[in-house]
Amino acid sequence: MAEILPIKAWRYKEELSQSIEELTSPLFDVVSAKQREALYQNPINSIHLSVPRGDKPADTAADLLQEWKSAGTIIQDPLPGIYVYYQYFRLPGNDREYCRKGFICHIKAYDWNEGVLLRHENTIPSAVNDRIDLLDKTLMNTSATHGLYTDPNFILERYMDESIQSPLYVTEDYQGVRDVLAVIHDREVIKHFLEVLESRQVLLADGHHRYEGSLEYRKKRMVANPNHTGTEAYNYHLMYLTNTEADDLRILPTHRVLEKIDLTDEEFLERLRSYFVVTPKEDAYELNEVIVGKNWAFGLYLSGNAYKLRLKPEVHHLIDWPVPQEVKDLDLTVMHYFVFEKVLGIDREAQRDYPGLSYVRNFTACVSQVDSGKSRLALITNDVSMDQVKRVCHSGAIMPQKSTFFYPKTICGFLFSSIKENEFISSDTACL
Repeated sequence: MAEILPIKAWRYKEELSQSIEELTSPLFDVVSAKQREALYQNPINSIHLSVPRGDKPADTAADLLQEWKSAGTIIQDPLPGIYVYYQYFRLPGNDREYCRKGFICHIKAYDWNEGVLLRHENTIPSAVNDRIDLLDKTLMNTSATHGLYTDPNFILERYMDESIQSPLYVTEDYQGVRDVLAVIHDREVIKHFLEVLESRQVLLADGHHRYEGSLEYRKKRMVANPNHTGTEAYNYHLMYLTNTEADDLRILPTHRVLEKIDLTDEEFLERLRSYFVVTPKEDAYELNEVIVGKNWAFGLYLSGNAYKLRLKPEVHHLIDWPVPQEVKDLDLTVMHYFVFEKVLGIDREAQRDYPGLSYVRNFTACVSQVDSGKSRLALITNDVSMDQVKRVCHSGAIMPQKSTFFYPKTICGFLFSSIKENEFISSDTACL
């Protein structure tokens, strides 16, 4: 089903790679304004390609990319490879060290209706357009999206474990995560990776905007190419693939923060009571704890006051969105339907790009934004399970936007992949 290919990665030249931690950057959709400004001070940091500045940022990135190639700042690896990427991390309140194992490769940019690559959440249109323009101008993938394949037998892990013993890079990133990159050049092993994925579907975990950018770019090039074959470089996308069956695959909750609402606190709470049991709480910093393990339960921090919300089970059937039961049962569907649509009057489509609505992973940051007056309220939610992600993907439906936060995030700067024909490894030559 899923066609993957090795890549001839573009990487920083050897002398620069000795200080790789100074060249890496967070992904475009998680890097903060403060982080960006600090990273921009280094003229060769990867942030200049992934989140370029200027009135025409995509053009700026394209010009800079050509400069880096000409100056030898980045050099293309001479051999195609599968790039093994391990991330070692801990979670708050837990002494266990996790290791998320995966590998980076090209994958064909399948349309959603082909049923090979499955998505699980909505995208924000403005962010997709930004990624299309950047890809169009640079013909370079600056960071890998995160995909999931299912292999209960862990066939590929032994090859990855062997490869990671001889790393190209070892560094600690902005998350406190230890990132390790290695490469497999052995043709027979690469062929084995291709064969294993050939029979599998892929679930898109993280990077929906970047993937949709590649998908739309592929469609654009197909229309313009009367001799389209499906093997051209523009058909492919850079992806980091991990196994759904691994216990080290972690999903953290993503909370919702609203700058303002057109209701008084009393009016808002009264409307909520039509659908939820609303219980005041003394300590806002316990909101994430009082909802753990409880279905359709949320924390609300409103103008400095804390509440626990629990949906009245008898109203759940009122959800009339045209989605399967697997999606209706999700906490975030309940939140977006009853709080955003029914209570606040923001319809489903408008929620996708609603001004003043932000998505915040850090619970303390949610409370701080409300306390500082920057926001009116925060809605605290539980995490989504891997089983729920699988069920939604296979139902053919999607979750509300920003439903999952696969942790840790991959980083940008270890490698870049080109979709220029003369810099691309095609399916015909991948394992020759």
